[in-house]
Amino acid sequence: MHYDVVIVGGGAGGLELAAQLGRKLGGREGRERVLLVDKMPFHIWKPTLHEVAAGTLDAHQEGLSYTVLARRNHFSFVMGEFMALNAAQQSIRLAAITNEAGKEVVPERSIGYRHLVLALGSGSNSFGTPGIENAYLLESVRDAQRFHADWLSACAHASYAEPRSLSVAIVGAGATGVELSAELLEAHTMLQESQGSSQRFRLEINLIEGGDRILGGLPPRISEQAATALERKGVRVMTGTRVQALEPGEVITPDGPVAADLIVWAAGIKASDRNALLGLEVNRINQLVVDDRLRTSAPQVYALGDCAATPWVDGKTVPARAQAAHQQGSYLTQVLYAALKEGRFDEPFVYKDFGSLVSLGDNKGVGNLMGGLSGKNFFVQGLVAKWMYMSLHLMHHRAILGTVKTAVLALARLLQQRVSGRMKLH
Repeated sequence: MHYDVVIVGGGAGGLELAAQLGRKLGGREGRERVLLVDKMPFHIWKPTLHEVAAGTLDAHQEGLSYTVLARRNHFSFVMGEFMALNAAQQSIRLAAITNEAGKEVVPERSIGYRHLVLALGSGSNSFGTPGIENAYLLESVRDAQRFHADWLSACAHASYAEPRSLSVAIVGAGATGVELSAELLEAHTMLQESQGSSQRFRLEINLIEGGDRILGGLPPRISEQAATALERKGVRVMTGTRVQALEPGEVITPDGPVAADLIVWAAGIKASDRNALLGLEVNRINQLVVDDRLRTSAPQVYALGDCAATPWVDGKTVPARAQAAHQQGSYLTQVLYAALKEGRFDEPFVYKDFGSLVSLGDNKGVGNLMGGLSGKNFFVQGLVAKWMYMSLHLMHHRAILGTVKTAVLALARLLQQRVSGRMKLH
């Protein structure tokens, strides 16, 4: 099996690249020349995993089939887990696929390429914290669904058992930790409204951050607004608190243990340890080092998204955000399309920071627009920020579905939400 362009990873950047490149090539040419590889059969936008975890977003409704997307956007798709790279022979290996009984249904495969794009994403950085196995991670749909199932069980237990309370500790107050706090509060409110007074319970959320403020990568004003909003909702925001260990039922800190029926680890990112075994240059958190053309240390191998350490300004690398993956996917579409048409696109990749938005639950949000490299920053909050946050998701869908289909999908989901509500209870 051989393709001109092989893209490994169907996240925001990888899928958008496959869709845009397939559409530019069109029809049979796109399907014969462009291949997307992912270990899952369907795609969910990673910034929504906290909503899946809380149950305010249904993964089965939100998920988009890679097979259907491939047919509509004129690229090919195969399911499989990326195992190894042989840059000298320009090929990759995919692991065998087994069924639930452990029987092999698809053997290991080798796929040759002319150009390879690694869009492998990233996971959580445990920083060597003892007891990390006692925490939930939100790195995939399966992680989010596992937490959601246990969250519902814990809610049911708290509804009938004294002292009628449920405590959740979230370690790490970046966007994921902050947004998960808000979504859990919203899910709890909806659950309480559906129960009688005798079944209601108190939810305690402790948001633990080692830095001096939450949302440390964003402007201080956003941090202050978000902290105030969360505290008003009842979240205990603990900044400047280093986590020493995680134990069953509690988080150990220098100021004493923090009780927790459920612990979620959302502190820091780290690329897969497997990246260091690919024969490519990596940095200290296993991101693939790329140049200003997104090229790795191997010929014809590119990397984008969270798995790539892309040079930016003042010695910094491009932040691991969905908007960065989106821009990198669009950039590589131009590069690879030119190469496939025997042309050349030699402009460097330039990241533009369009700002950041954080969802704080129902009809609330905060953010800054237009970035901080030049010009003014515009601060937005409340319903306007929430709508803008939701529009980012629609922009992603537009890149892979087109304008008309995205509009229809948005309308269908709005009507479905009004009929069935937001919370998933099964």
